[in-house]
Amino acid sequence: MELKYDGSNEYLPLRDVVFQALRQAIVTGEFSPGERLMEIKLANMLGVSRTPVREAIRMLELEGLVVMIPRRGAEVARITEKDLKDALEVRTAIEELSVELACARIDEIGKERLKKACMDFKAAIDTKHVQNIVDEDVRFHDVIFEITKNERLISIAHNLREQVYRYRVEYVKDFSYHDILVREHYDITNAILMNDVKTAKEIMRKHLYNQEQIVIKNLKDTLK
Repeated sequence: MELKYDGSNEYLPLRDVVFQALRQAIVTGEFSPGERLMEIKLANMLGVSRTPVREAIRMLELEGLVVMIPRRGAEVARITEKDLKDALEVRTAIEELSVELACARIDEIGKERLKKACMDFKAAIDTKHVQNIVDEDVRFHDVIFEITKNERLISIAHNLREQVYRYRVEYVKDFSYHDILVREHYDITNAILMNDVKTAKEIMRKHLYNQEQIVIKNLKDTLK
């Protein structure tokens, strides 16, 4: 893990840069649920003092990605079935509204973007590289949000995207589900292109329910 300075963060306080680096490491699975976050070790890894690390950990605690354990200190929050269900209840409502609006508002440019996002996702699946698949899954859903042309919805969806990123990584790790994922993306795309609101919402709801079941199964398997 390293700090990355680019145009998007070169003017941010060091605390925020450290926060972004640790956050990325958590949501992508570089740090495992339940893993302790030792300030000195992290400071050495990132080449900073303990102060910005301590401040970043407090920020992560507010996001629910880190918990403070008495006599142990900070550790990566474990994924729970309750957290997953809460997040996906909200996501399902937003995604169903998004496909409904997309069906009504999609134009020719939007159609081409959606078809490309669908094909890019299939190409990512073929690589069998988890990070590529997750990134293209995010992009596919982002295109649908953008087609709605509703800036408030897009903003809310982007904020929620970070909270469900960990769950995306978990279900993408299950390669046995990849063929179903590709088919669901294709069916969602086709329904939107046909302006079929009812079908688009039904498939999206099933798509997210299937993800929930896969993650819950994996969570239970890790506890055995």
